Amino acid sequence: MSTGPSEGVASILDTLRVGTVMLDGRGKILLWNPMTEEILGWRADQVVGCRIQDFLEDGYGEGEHQRAEALRTQGRWRGKMSILHSAGHRVAVEGRVSLLTDRQNRPVILANIVETSRIRAVEHDLAALDALFESSPLGIALFDNDKRFVRVNEALARLTQVSAEAHIGKSVHEVLPEWMAEEVSTVQSTVLETGEPVVDVVMPAPEGPGSRSVSYSRLTGEKGEVLGVSTVIMDITERREALEKIEAARERLALLDDVGVGLADRFDVTAISQALASALVPRLADYAGVMLIGAAAHGGDLPDIEMLTGTPLFQLGVAARDEGPTVNRMLRVGQDVPFLADSFFGRTLASGVPHVASSPRELLAATYPGDPKMQAALDLDVHSMMAVPLRARGVVLGLLVVSRAEGREPFGRDDIALAMELADRAGVSLDNARLYARERAGALMLQRSLLPQKVPEPAGVQVAYRYVPGSSGTEVGGDWFDVIPLAGGRVAFVVGDVMGHGLHAAVTMGRLRTAVRTLAGLDLPPDELLRRVNDLADDFVQSSDDPLVATCVYAVYDPSTRRCSLAKAGHPPPLLLTETPGGSWDAHTLDLPSGAPLGVGGVPFESYDLEVVEGSVLILYTDGLIESRGEDISQGIDRLCGMLSGGPARRDPDTPATIEAACDSVIDDLEGRTASQPDDDVALLMAKLGGLPQGSAASWTFPAESYAVRRAREVVRRTLHEWGLDALEDTTVLLVSELVTNSMRYAHGPIGVRMVRGGSLLLEVSDPLPDPPRERSAMPDDEGGRGIRLVAREARRWGTRHGPMGKTVWFEIAIP
Repeated sequence: MSTGPSEGVASILDTLRVGTVMLDGRGKILLWNPMTEEILGWRADQVVGCRIQDFLEDGYGEGEHQRAEALRTQGRWRGKMSILHSAGHRVAVEGRVSLLTDRQNRPVILANIVETSRIRAVEHDLAALDALFESSPLGIALFDNDKRFVRVNEALARLTQVSAEAHIGKSVHEVLPEWMAEEVSTVQSTVLETGEPVVDVVMPAPEGPGSRSVSYSRLTGEKGEVLGVSTVIMDITERREALEKIEAARERLALLDDVGVGLADRFDVTAISQALASALVPRLADYAGVMLIGAAAHGGDLPDIEMLTGTPLFQLGVAARDEGPTVNRMLRVGQDVPFLADSFFGRTLASGVPHVASSPRELLAATYPGDPKMQAALDLDVHSMMAVPLRARGVVLGLLVVSRAEGREPFGRDDIALAMELADRAGVSLDNARLYARERAGALMLQRSLLPQKVPEPAGVQVAYRYVPGSSGTEVGGDWFDVIPLAGGRVAFVVGDVMGHGLHAAVTMGRLRTAVRTLAGLDLPPDELLRRVNDLADDFVQSSDDPLVATCVYAVYDPSTRRCSLAKAGHPPPLLLTETPGGSWDAHTLDLPSGAPLGVGGVPFESYDLEVVEGSVLILYTDGLIESRGEDISQGIDRLCGMLSGGPARRDPDTPATIEAACDSVIDDLEGRTASQPDDDVALLMAKLGGLPQGSAASWTFPAESYAVRRAREVVRRTLHEWGLDALEDTTVLLVSELVTNSMRYAHGPIGVRMVRGGSLLLEVSDPLPDPPRERSAMPDDEGGRGIRLVAREARRWGTRHGPMGKTVWFEIAIP
């Protein structure tokens, strides 16, 4: 059953526009169809009955004779003609002319004409399509509306491994594997329905390895009718492999960069080991462990490679894709990893060459027979293990061990090269951290050796102190403190800070501390002591280009009078913690004259005197305790005062707060604010200031009269009896007599005598004469000049100090 032509369905004849002309035997036009009218512009009523020769360019010439001869002898003619258009121009056409006869056996000529330009365009298009199909390296297939192959080139046949002829008339379900055919058919249906092309769909090869890029588009005619689907397939196996290699190289570079950045700012061996292991899982391996020899792990000197035999490694960094007891058996931070010299690990350490274990037998031989860690690796389906030496400066520090479990490819040549590069970078960082730990320990040892090894606690005073090194690496700071016993039971407290860091600052600090201790023995007032230290500033530096800049606060406390004298040189102000009537504590700053830092000069130092309430706490510190980034130093002082104020009142009365606990509280707060270690060194000194026990001191004042010596002997003798120190009577009375006699002879003013009982017996004789007595050698016939020599010989120690009203000569006698 035939069907008529469908309206709106385009054909190639519509593109070519084939015109039909019928002539009788004499060349008169009998039929002129509508398509001929479109081609030549003449209407049928204008030309029917006319001779065709009238329209042909060579209608009466040689061309006409050739056409007539061909029709007579062959019954047909084919060739080119030039026909007159109704508009006056000529139209080049190709014609097919046939000689027929009608029912009366009369000759009839039937001619079909096509415009030459159009037929040439179609020919070129068809030729181009054929050339594309035949020569294109891309696989090309055309499908009809039923998604069946219409045309396939040889390139596609090679890709599908099915001949081109075997494709025709079949669907993809009959050519491709079912798992692939279903996806392709779905995409074809979508393209046919929507008209939207699908470009560069990556699919695996139907058989074997490889990748394909597939693109689909809908085929339509000039009037938009759907003709089918076209498919273009390109083999991108090499491109995919190249891209995968490029991506792998990019990932390797990214991993190297991440590891380099992650290790660069770390100076701790354990932290570096953990960072390295964590960076490799899962990007390079499923499990990773960093194992170091003991010297590398603990900052010691590296041994010879021969000495590594039989020495276990310490596992300091681990990372795993999973968790569980089996993983813990194989990887655990802190565990020892013993191994035999001829084992997998031993050979890697000895040779410095990476090794890869790729079988259960090799894995079990990695350390020693029966090692539960290796059995755990097999239980975790580890099938490839690589041990890479961690080296630095030609010395092996340990091993980087990485493993892959089922689901990942074994380690290859590129993986070994990457692991070696990672291990070399990590080895340098680990060795730097080892050297850093050793140098930092040495620097801290030097600094701590320059600080007080034992802090005395004179009668009436309790002392607590803390020193916290900063986090600036081996660059130790110049913070220091000291507690110096003085004559008469008095005590000096000092805290200082040399600007800068490094061993030079630590050495300068040691010199400065020595100078302060030496000058403190002269019983100088605080302002005078700082002035003299400042005068020595040039002796503390190595060159004029590196001047001394240091801050310091110096305080002297006398428990017998509870008076404290302080002076500071550009240092943060001391705090005084006093108990309020309500039982709580109040911390406030002591408003001392600031003074200039030592080494600056030009600003005088001034002393500040105050009488303290018994039980008050004097707090001296360096700026590292109160300074924070983005915070004014006054805010830090206020924060410290606020933290100390009120604290003891909140504690249990049966466990009163101590200055030791207060020190701990202050340092804990500091470490909490600075992530466990401050940037700068911190020195903190707390002194609870009390008085001497009742009846431990006595003092008198006598006029400069002759009876003063006798009265002084009497009161001293009586006091010694009251204190139970009769054994010291002869020596003490003799020395007091000598000093009072000197004062009466030369001072001509009131004479003060003071006795203090503490760890030793102190005697002080004061007078208005500013000049100190001098020890000199007396001649046999001299009446005087032996008193000071006698004091120097009989007393444990003696000295002179100056005060605002004159001088004081003192001596100490040991109590039996």
